[in-house]
Amino acid sequence: MRVAVVTQYFPISFQPWAGHSAYQTLRHLAQQCDLKVFYPHAVDAAGIRPASRRQRLPVDRDYRPRGVDVEYVPYPVVPVLSRPFNGWMAAAKLLPHVMRYRPDVILNYVVYPDGLAATTIAQKLKVPVVLTAIGSDLNRMSDPICASLTRSTLRRADITITVSRDLLKTALRLGSAPERSHAILNGCDTAVFRVRDMADARNQIGMSHDVEAVVYVGRFDVRKGLIELLRAAADLRMRRPGLNLYLIGDGPDKPELLEEIQKYQASGWIHLIPPCTSALVALWMSAANLVTLPSYKEGCPNVVIEALAAGRPVVATEVGGIPELMNESCGRLVAPQNVQELELALDQTLSARWNPDEISRRHNRSWKAVASDVYDCLFQAIQTRAANKLRAP
Repeated sequence: MRVAVVTQYFPISFQPWAGHSAYQTLRHLAQQCDLKVFYPHAVDAAGIRPASRRQRLPVDRDYRPRGVDVEYVPYPVVPVLSRPFNGWMAAAKLLPHVMRYRPDVILNYVVYPDGLAATTIAQKLKVPVVLTAIGSDLNRMSDPICASLTRSTLRRADITITVSRDLLKTALRLGSAPERSHAILNGCDTAVFRVRDMADARNQIGMSHDVEAVVYVGRFDVRKGLIELLRAAADLRMRRPGLNLYLIGDGPDKPELLEEIQKYQASGWIHLIPPCTSALVALWMSAANLVTLPSYKEGCPNVVIEALAAGRPVVATEVGGIPELMNESCGRLVAPQNVQELELALDQTLSARWNPDEISRRHNRSWKAVASDVYDCLFQAIQTRAANKLRAP
């Protein structure tokens, strides 16, 4: 089987952590079939770059994440104005590259614009296409035109995969065919994210043994509930003076976080940690008393899966696929954008006694298992297309 993957949801040179779930799945899938990623890289059309927006960083086309072949293909965009056309513009540039690869099936991550490009190319090459919705592509559609294009793209898929059962309901509501839609939950690297001794983990990263450590891992984006988290932690620290908050990541709202930290004069106990490798993230989680993800919306967040595999309790919002991953046996679920409820859940979770081994047993699904499920969907798409051809008059 030859699989062409069309997606921007994939690591690049200046964002090696991007598209983590896609990369991990594809790395294992590439061991079962011939696979190549075609990355449609948006570049500003000649002479067009508004002063209000930062210049796009150039993509290193020689960058190769371990275990996956990738080709970066630039396509021109006009900021905001070309948004409804980006899928077709990407398809036009990608088509000759994918055609030379001669795939049996096309796999995609992110329904729009990448999925529209994937379905357009698949139609030209007369091969099946499998779309993968990751969450934000269906939950946060940017405008009515893009929403309409997302719905039409879903209807054109041979198979649609979602990363949670909750997201599957959204995909079905938007037009995915029920008989051709499947929820495949994310996994994690179970060799990296496993139960470790907390004291040993703290020694390795230089964390004090006296603090109560709350860890967040992810994008610095206010929609991840970070402002509410800072306020809840500041209120809670008045009763728990040993509380320390560690925010691991980067993102567009870092200046707003720094302002909030300064407002609470909290630089001594709220720590911003740069993005780091999975192995180091696993150590931070093992060093934590709890891991938190107070997002407004989510699909099937890797950070929750990884924290549970590491045996740490989680405080997260009851949104998206999170309730499919956890319950009160391994943490607390709270309403989004509710500072008081979040503070109470953090307090209760820090006060409770948890068994790391029992928590870890709740989630031990590997990326290899995820890749196997995706392989089955790809094979099904090929077989169904072939059977339909035989039945055609």
